[in-house]
Amino acid sequence: MNDETKHPDEVHDDEPKETTEPVADEVEESAAAEADELPEPEAEPVEMEEDAPTAVAEDAAAEDADAEPDAEDLDAALDRRVSRLTRRGFLTMGAAAAAGWLGWRWVETRDTEGGLPWPLRRGLEANRVLWESLYDDGRLAPTYPASAAEADPRVNGRRGLDRDADPAAWSLSLEGLAGGLAPLTLGLADVKRLPRVEVITELRCIEGWSMVVHWAGARFADFLAAYPPPTRDGGAGDPARHPDRLVRYVGLETPGRGYYVGLDMASALHPQTLLAYEINNQPLTWGHGAPLRLVVPIKYGIKSIKRVGKIFYTNQRPADFWAERKYDWHSGH
Repeated sequence: MNDETKHPDEVHDDEPKETTEPVADEVEESAAAEADELPEPEAEPVEMEEDAPTAVAEDAAAEDADAEPDAEDLDAALDRRVSRLTRRGFLTMGAAAAAGWLGWRWVETRDTEGGLPWPLRRGLEANRVLWESLYDDGRLAPTYPASAAEADPRVNGRRGLDRDADPAAWSLSLEGLAGGLAPLTLGLADVKRLPRVEVITELRCIEGWSMVVHWAGARFADFLAAYPPPTRDGGAGDPARHPDRLVRYVGLETPGRGYYVGLDMASALHPQTLLAYEINNQPLTWGHGAPLRLVVPIKYGIKSIKRVGKIFYTNQRPADFWAERKYDWHSGH
């Protein structure tokens, strides 16, 4: 036997080895076949209780009852609440009314000062002090275009107006001049010689209504400069340069003193305060105070005296028609 002859039982490394393990595909097919042969498990039947639908319906009804209370119960609860509130409100209002009545009775029985129970007078004085402290001669009342002015301004207040008075006989008396000068008697022409100024402002009535009015006349400040008041020590005053040295007040009256007002000097010097002789570019009518009236836009209308017949300067606060009737002497707004 030569060397090239191979023994049939020898296996060489360079030849592929045969394996006896089954092929993967064959294993999967076998497993699938076995699975097909196994019987399928039977599903256990679910037993339904016969009363389950009834229980669900009862639960839903209970939820509806919780969500929506009975209308009769709601009405009864509301009636009880209203009854409690009504009793409480009645007791509260009764207590407040009793306290107010007792408080007013206490005020009415106090001693008087200047024609008023002292608590009211002190309140008015506190208001005056407040307004004087807040006063600023640079604060102007709002102004409006001529188109906003009332075409037919309302007439309100006729105290001191005499229908039988002769307009041609009207004159203006000026008293309290510096240096103890005798009173002056002026005519409308003397006022009209001063620069003419137009002011379109709101006239506010203390009763609560207002209207826009177109006025024209002379600034009271220009009148004071032409006919200066004295200083507080009696010397010659200079309203333009030293207004703080002037006497403190100006008084104005209608002829016959049917109506009269007092004005603090600072308000008289305000640039919008006028001695007016025109309304809507026409001479004043009798109802609006012809031939000359005062216009003070920073104060209520009760201070804008009509048909001025007398002006006087003083260091003592002048009497005021409505202040004597329990209104605020200052009457600013």
